[in-house]
Parts: sequence; C-alpha cells; structure tokens
Amino acid sequence: MASDEVYIAGGGLAGCEASWQLAKRGIKVKLYEMRPEMMTPAHTTGDLAELVCSNSLKSRDQTTAPGMLKAELNALGSLLISIAGKSSIPAGTALAVDRKRFSRIVTREISENRNIKVVREEFTDIDSHRPIIIASGPLTSERLSTQLRDLLGSKHLYFYDAISPTVTAESIDMKKVFKASRYDKGEGYYINCPLNKEEYDNFYNALLRSHPFPKWEFEDDKFFEGCLPIEELAARGEDALRFGPMKPVGLKDPRTGKMPYAVVQLRPEDKRGKLYNMVGFQTRLNHREQEEVFRLIPALREAEFVRLGSSHRNTYINSPRHLDRTLLVKGTDGIYIAGQLVGVEGYVESIAMGLVAGLSVWAAISGKEPPYFPPTTAIGALLRYITTVPDGSFQPMNINFGLIDSIKGRYKSKKEKRLAYYRRSIKEIEVIARAIEIKRKTKSSKGNRD
Repeated sequence: MASDEVYIAGGGLAGCEASWQLAKRGIKVKLYEMRPEMMTPAHTTGDLAELVCSNSLKSRDQTTAPGMLKAELNALGSLLISIAGKSSIPAGTALAVDRKRFSRIVTREISENRNIKVVREEFTDIDSHRPIIIASGPLTSERLSTQLRDLLGSKHLYFYDAISPTVTAESIDMKKVFKASRYDKGEGYYINCPLNKEEYDNFYNALLRSHPFPKWEFEDDKFFEGCLPIEELAARGEDALRFGPMKPVGLKDPRTGKMPYAVVQLRPEDKRGKLYNMVGFQTRLNHREQEEVFRLIPALREAEFVRLGSSHRNTYINSPRHLDRTLLVKGTDGIYIAGQLVGVEGYVESIAMGLVAGLSVWAAISGKEPPYFPPTTAIGALLRYITTVPDGSFQPMNINFGLIDSIKGRYKSKKEKRLAYYRRSIKEIEVIARAIEIKRKTKSSKGNRD
C-alpha cells in the first residue's frame, strides 16, 4: 500500500492514538473531527479525546486485566496512556484523570505535530483511494454511519450507554460520609455515602417510581451489561443495587465499626478534588427526577449537580464478520476501523484499538508485516474476541482474564497467578515493541505542518 497521507475519521481516543503512532513514524495524517462545528448528544467541547462517561481508566494494578493492558500500551509507546499518567488525580488503585487537563494536553500534542493536520469538519470521504481509519466512535454521525452500513452490507448493532451525575465537593454533607477504598486498597480517596435499610428502601422505591427519558421510535433497549442504567438494574429486584453499584462489601464505616446496609461511592473528577462522580450511577432518568431521587441519599440532600446523567445511542459494527486481526475491513484495500466501533468497551480498550490500527496502517504503507499480538497478551485477547466470536452473539466487551489464554503451572494464590500472566504478557509485548521501534531519529515533530 503506497500513500503519502492517511485519513482518520474521529478525534477521540482511538483516532488520536492512531494519528500519533503514524505521525511519529513519519507518515502524514489528516485527522477529521466534526466538533465543535457539529456536536454529539454527549460531548460538550471541541477538545480532542474528550471523556464523556467517566474520568476513570480503571485499575493500574498489574494483577488486573485493565492494569495489564495499560502496561502493554506503555511498553508500546502509547501517547494517550502517557498523558493519562501526567493528568492523573488521586483515586486509590484506579487511574483517574482530570478530564479537562487530559483533553487539553492531547489536543495540544496532536495539533502541534507537524505530521498531523486536524480538520474540523464531518468526515464523509469513505470511498477515498487512500488508507483510512474510521475511529468516529459510538456517536458516529448519521451520514458516516450510513456510508459504513453501505460498505459493510449489514446494519450496525448498538446499545445504550448512560452517563453518571457529578456533584460539587462542597455540597456533600461530609458529616454523613467516610473516606475509604474497598478492602482498604489504595489510599481511601473515595467518599462513601452510607445508607441504612430504611434509607435504602426509600431510595429504591423512589427509583422504581421514576421515569426515564423516552427512547426514539427506531431504537430498542439494548444495554451493555457492564454499564446498565441504575433504574434498569433496580428493576431486577430490591437487592440488585446492593449487589451492584451500592454494594457495601469491603467497606466499614469507622463511626460504627460495621459494614453499612448499602453505600454510594463518590470518586474525584478533578485534581483539585472539587468535583465528584457518582460511581456506577449511569442513568436515563429525566433531569428533575434525577435530582429528587438522588437527594434521597442522606449525604447528598443538598447536593449541587454540575452534570446530570444522560443517555445516548452507542454504535458498533459486527466485527467478527467484517474485520481481520489488523482491523482491516475484509475485501477492502485500506479501510480500517478502530476504537469502540469495533466492539470493545472502555477508554483504555479504545486506545489499544487505535494503537493497533495505526501500527497496521504503518506496516501496510511500509511494506512490513503487521505486528502480531498473541492472545496471551491483553491486546491480542481483545483482537481475538472481536474477530472470532460467533456473529449471532457478538456484544461489546471490556478486557478481562477470561479473554486471555490460560497459563500453565501451580500458584499459591490468584495474585501470584495473575502476576505470571502479567510477566508473560510484558515479555511478549517487549518483543513487539523492539520490532516496531523507530530506528531513525527525526527532527522535532512540533511546529507548523510542512
């Protein structure tokens, strides 16, 4: 594949990572981002890589699958994981970021790269005779979505994704909370709002009586299991929330010395600790009822909601039918798809798919073999999942150890076994990292585009 420029649709996590991987290898990129000229139902700014659902990139612990995936991306030179580290805020063992700082740094790094030209308009040139990476995300515009459907010959699958509310720290009743991380892991940066049985029952019953925003006529309720709106979860039974986002297990209220009946965890949204996100409280409730119901939580009776929950349709393709392990659309000569569109769920997973797409296009342009990620690695396990599961049962998936090839041997504990997974993965990733290493030093990438 010969080309002097690559088009990338979408300035989200995957699009920015793919752009960076290509640009630092000397390949010109034209990155299309329709915001702020054309906004989505979930975004509020025109910044690149804006985070809309949560500010957490999940665990950094190397004995967890998300931690293992981050370590792999670090070893491979991921720009966005590096920036996440620079913009991180205290959140126990999780990697949480200051959203605005994170997006600002990404926007600056991408915009100032001489090999990347950011074009602020909707991408509609899918038939272009050049390499293309479509990383337009779950909120792909209608025109591009139609072109994708025509290209793939089948309708998209989709699910709803809901956003949790955010409150100001000063509006939380600190006399009715305690700070701790579950099982005392990390440094206890979560604010925990305990409820007794009576308080929980009042909250639960009010939630059941509430009304979500109506869906469009053409939409069905296909929620991703890992991101269910809280009202959908509550409908499954009166204890469903206590086994889900309101579970008290692993938390002890130091004022009573006992585990609460139920608890709502608040996670810091920004580095200054001025904003807190209601963990696991994704919702489709109308805004008036959100405030009424959530203020039944004792510590949030006077809460100031700076962002209420909302919902939007997330789009993804039937990847096992349409993509190979390089993320190339089968039957095309240079159209790749990356990010959440391929059926991965989560920020870090999207970054990983952007990195893979960028390296795949670089290899194709350079006449090299694309890097092979074995399923003993987190990246390889994700790629295997989205390209081999049966068509009829394909749903978005986060990285987890169930996707990764098992490891032989006996281990004293689960932690020891998972450390073995991690060491095996990093050993294999380092081989790939050496193979894709940039041999020739180039001039500074920053400055005006040539």
